[in-house]
Amino acid sequence: MNDEFKGKSGKVKVMYVRGDDESSKSGQNPRTGKGGPRQDGSRRPSRNAENRPPRGGRDREVAPGESPWRTVSRTPSATDDSKPDHGGISGKSYIDPEQIRRQRMEETRVYGENACQALFQSRPDCIVRAWFVQEVTPRFREALKWMAANRKAYHVVDEAELAKASGTEHHGGVCFLIKKRSGMPVGEWLAGAGEKDCVVALEQIGNPHNLGGMMRSCAHFGAKGLLVDDASLLESGAAVRTAEGGAEHVQAISGESFAAGLTAFRNAGYTIVTTSSHKGTPLAQAELPAKMVLVLGQESDGLSDSTWQQGDLSVSIGGTGNVESLNVSVATGILLAEWWRQNA
Repeated sequence: MNDEFKGKSGKVKVMYVRGDDESSKSGQNPRTGKGGPRQDGSRRPSRNAENRPPRGGRDREVAPGESPWRTVSRTPSATDDSKPDHGGISGKSYIDPEQIRRQRMEETRVYGENACQALFQSRPDCIVRAWFVQEVTPRFREALKWMAANRKAYHVVDEAELAKASGTEHHGGVCFLIKKRSGMPVGEWLAGAGEKDCVVALEQIGNPHNLGGMMRSCAHFGAKGLLVDDASLLESGAAVRTAEGGAEHVQAISGESFAAGLTAFRNAGYTIVTTSSHKGTPLAQAELPAKMVLVLGQESDGLSDSTWQQGDLSVSIGGTGNVESLNVSVATGILLAEWWRQNA
């Protein structure tokens, strides 16, 4: 007899208390009238009759006219907690809103097939959840196996659902929800630096497509560090997608401030190389050192005066003059290509 079942109303219900009347003794079902002795007078054998434990209520006397099947409801006892305790059974356990807010601050969504493949190969443990369209799942077979084995949630959805999950129509058929990386302190980076090292410093550059293009050039030409004010900018979905996997080969570096970071690199023996569209040594004539910090500024105003004055060497990229300057991500690729040519 199960006397602990709770219905939606919160009342405890005692389901079916069965008496031991004549019909039950004869084996006949009191509700359906079926069962009972066979035509030859023998009783029908009960399945597992020898091993089955006696049911509750068998030794209770049933009054004449009383139904052997009853449902009894009673108010929960005073010891019951007034606050509903789902216990995880219904999936409605309490979640702290502050915890959800912190998690969302620590997570971001990245998308694009090449970007997500490179991320899975580089740091799969950062993946929290994933969405795929059916067409790309054969190319993510290893990722799907790993997520299933490590109990990471993933969903195979249609294009509309994936656009909603990723926040863009340019998702490339896949989206990962990941834990953000934090910036590496300047001192930690310097402790592991070698004799040849090129770090790119970005002053107030926030366009995700430019950041993605710059990370791609950095990965191609061997510049492994990016000095930035906000490391989370390098983890945005658009930036990672534009980098086409290059984001997994660069590390964000952070200092107490942008100026303090440049000072720390200079004190460690790095040459600070500033850039301009119209003044400085032409790139074709400049000798780029093996250990340098290449400083670039936003397209509209370029480097600030204070940052420009910190430069040990200033270079420019010559051209026709038909346009004022190059796109900052394009200029980064040209400058890094020359550093690679001279030092590779």
